[in-house]
Amino acid sequence: MDKIKRKCWLTFESGRQNEPCLWKTATKFPDVSFDIRQASVQKDIGVMAVLFTGKPDRVEEALRYLVELGVKVDPVEGGSLVAG
Repeated sequence: MDKIKRKCWLTFESGRQNEPCLWKTATKFPDVSFDIRQASVQKDIGVMAVLFTGKPDRVEEALRYLVELGVKVDPVEGGSLVAG
C-alpha cells in the first residue's frame, strides 16, 4: 500500500496545549511521520499545521487518536474532515 500525505491543522485548547499529545501519537504510531510546518502556542490555545505521512489506514488511526486525546483536527486543504 502506498503512503499518503495529509496536511492538518491541530488545535489544542482546554489545557491540551500543555500536554504532549503529538509525542504520545508519535510513540503510538511510529510508522507515521509528523512534519510540523507551522505552530503558535499561547496561554489558552495552541495551533499547529502538521504534515502526516504514512499508510492511509495508519494516518487515519493517528488522526482519530489525536481527536480521542481532545485535539481538534481539520484538513489544511482538501481531503476529508476529521471531526474533533
